[in-house]
Amino acid sequence: MRSGFTERVEAAFASLPAGARGRRPSVGIVLGSGLGAFAASVRGASAAFASIEGFPKPTVEGHGGMMTVGGDVAVLAGRVHYYEGHEPDDVVLPVFLLHRLGVRTLVVTNAAGGVNRSYAPGLLVLIRDHLNLAGFNPLRGPDHGPGPRFPDMSTAYSPRLRELARQAAGEPIPEGVYAALAGPCYETPAEIRMLAGLGADLVGMSTVPEVIAARSLGIEVLGVSCVTNMAAGILDQPLDHAEVMARGREAAPRFERLLAETVRLLGGSLDAG
Repeated sequence: MRSGFTERVEAAFASLPAGARGRRPSVGIVLGSGLGAFAASVRGASAAFASIEGFPKPTVEGHGGMMTVGGDVAVLAGRVHYYEGHEPDDVVLPVFLLHRLGVRTLVVTNAAGGVNRSYAPGLLVLIRDHLNLAGFNPLRGPDHGPGPRFPDMSTAYSPRLRELARQAAGEPIPEGVYAALAGPCYETPAEIRMLAGLGADLVGMSTVPEVIAARSLGIEVLGVSCVTNMAAGILDQPLDHAEVMARGREAAPRFERLLAETVRLLGGSLDAG
């Protein structure tokens, strides 16, 4: 990160409503495209991204840009992406703010394209590992925050939390490898064949920078993807964001149940009261 990033995190924290600063949420949740409805189930202190000092503002449909701290949980309804023109610092600032609030377990969700041909739209997949093909690392720079310069990524996605999520689902959930590209265009069929050859099951334009930041801070991570479309060249049809949003809305009830039960098994509450 650029010089002064640590001070930027403190400024963001200081600008939060007193009701948010006064709590110590242990679990953070980042909601991806079309999955923001879960935030309505969290009752507590809320702040629009635009009201938080130095916070980036989402420009993509399906990313509402609201932070709510309720009970033991802090939820970010939406995220910003590198392809929107934001700097890597901007992309991961929310994760550092969650850590400053007290979060030590992070659930990251996203809408993803299915590279694995056994997948189908609407499927929920636990992320087992990732491929960072976005062309940048958010820790690059003179200020890497309170974590180590060279964080270990051997278990970027916690096996313990994946097992907990399977218990929460009450049914089998597949695991896969998520490949992150910079975007914003969808991948070509040739790129999808390349990703499949590299071992990717899912492809998207987010999540990985946040996970790198979280692991550098010692935060345990659970990643969950909703397959909203099959990747380019797998089906004979064009890709568009409207399909991503529609599939995300269809999967939202199952996704919300999974998140709520996972929080419960972690011993958390969604209610500040």
